[in-house]
Amino acid sequence: MKEFLLYIKNGTIIDPIGNRLYKGDLQIENGRISRIIRKEGTSFGKDPLADAGAKIDLTARKEESISNVKVIEGEGLMIAPGLADTHVHFRDPGFLYKEDIYTGARAAAKGGFTQIVLMANTKPCVDNENTLSYVLAKGKETNIHIASCANVTKGMAGKELTDMERLSECGAAGFTDDGIPLLHKELVREAMERVKKLHRPISFHEENPALIFNNGINKGKASEFYHIGGSPREAEIDLVKRDLELALLTGADVVIQHISTKEAVELVRRAKEAGAWVHAEATPHHFTLTEEAAIQKGTLAKMNPPLRGEEDRLAIIEGLKDGTIDLIATDHAPHSKEEKEKPITEAPSGIIGLETALSLGIRELVEKGYLTYPELIKAMSTAPCLLYGLEGGRIEEGAAADLVLFHPKERWTVSEFASKSANSPFVGESLPGVVYYTICGGKIVYEKEYCEK
Repeated sequence: MKEFLLYIKNGTIIDPIGNRLYKGDLQIENGRISRIIRKEGTSFGKDPLADAGAKIDLTARKEESISNVKVIEGEGLMIAPGLADTHVHFRDPGFLYKEDIYTGARAAAKGGFTQIVLMANTKPCVDNENTLSYVLAKGKETNIHIASCANVTKGMAGKELTDMERLSECGAAGFTDDGIPLLHKELVREAMERVKKLHRPISFHEENPALIFNNGINKGKASEFYHIGGSPREAEIDLVKRDLELALLTGADVVIQHISTKEAVELVRRAKEAGAWVHAEATPHHFTLTEEAAIQKGTLAKMNPPLRGEEDRLAIIEGLKDGTIDLIATDHAPHSKEEKEKPITEAPSGIIGLETALSLGIRELVEKGYLTYPELIKAMSTAPCLLYGLEGGRIEEGAAADLVLFHPKERWTVSEFASKSANSPFVGESLPGVVYYTICGGKIVYEKEYCEK
C-alpha cells in the first residue's frame, strides 16, 4: 500500500531561519517535509504577496484528491512553521469548567499552533510525577504537540524546591511557578543552579506583591478611574532586576515572563549585552493594548501584569525589533463568563489568546512595519522551539511537517472561539490573517470551512 502524501503547491513559504520569503511547493511524507520545490524567478527581496488580492477564490481553494496524494492549493497563502506557545494555561487538572487539554488543543490548532508548553499552576499543581504524567498523557491524546513545565517549589508555596531532577527525567520541559512570584533570593538562586545542570529553562512571574495594592490594573490612569490602588510598575522592575543579576551569576536559561514595562525591557537588554542567558516574553495584548483598554473593557482587559502606558507598549515593540525580547507567548488564561462579570477588584486576571495571536502579530507588528513575516514567525515559532528543545520552527527538507497556512490580508471578525472560554478584549474586532490549515505531523488538524455568505 502506497504511503499517503500531502502536496502543498504555489504557496509563499516563510523561512524564519534564512529570514526570507519565497514561492514554492512542499511535499510531505511520513509526517516530514520530504521535498521543497522552489519556484523559478522568486525574488527573495520582495514580498511575493505584494500584489495578492484581499480575498481567496474559494473555488480554487478546494482541495483535490489524486490517488494517494492530497493536494492543497496554496496560491494566496503563506506557509509558516507551526506556531509554538511556551506560556499557556489549559486549567487541567482542577479547573475544567474554564478549559481542558482537549478544548485547549482545538483552540491552539485553530490559531495555527502545533507546539504548546503548559504552565504548572493547576490543581493539583505540577509539583509531582503523577500530575506531570497525567498532563503529558492527556496531551498525547490530542492532535498537536503538548509539553508541560513543572513547578519550581512544592505546592507553589515558594519555600521548598521540587525534585527537579526527577521531574526533568519524567519529561518536564522547564520549570515555573507562574502566577505566583518567588520572593526568596537564595531559593531562586539554588533553583537556577539546578536547572542549569538539567539544561532546562526556568521562567519567572515578576511582580512583587509587597508593592501591589490591587493586581491586574495599572497604577496610574486606570487605577484612578476605578478608585483603587492598582499595580505599580516598580513591582515588576524590582524582581526583574534581582533575577537578571542571578541569571548572570548562575548562567541559567532564565525567562522573564509577560514583560510589561519599558524599564524591564531595558534591564533585559543590558543583561543580554552583559552575557546573561536571559529571554523575555511579549504577549500580544501587551504589544497591542494600553491601560486605556482596562478602562474601556473592564475585567476583559484585566491581567497580571497589567496593561501599562503607550511608552511601555512601544518599548516592548522595540524590544521585539532588536531581539531583546525573543519570544511571543500568549499567556492564554481562560476564565468563565461568571468570573469575569465580578467587580474589577474581584474578577480573576487573564485573557485567552491562542486564536487571536497570529492576527495581532500581523496587524500590530508586520503591517505597521516593525517586523517582517520571517521575524514574526521566528518569535512565534523558531525561538520558542529552540529554547525548549522542541522539534519545529523551521521549513526544511527532513524537518517535521508542522505548518500553518494562512492568508495574511484576508480579515475575520473575532466572535466564536474553540476555547471553552471567551474572555477576550478583542471580541468584535476585525483582524487580518485567516488561518486556513494547521498541519501537525503531516496531518491536517485544523481546516477552515468553505462557506460563502
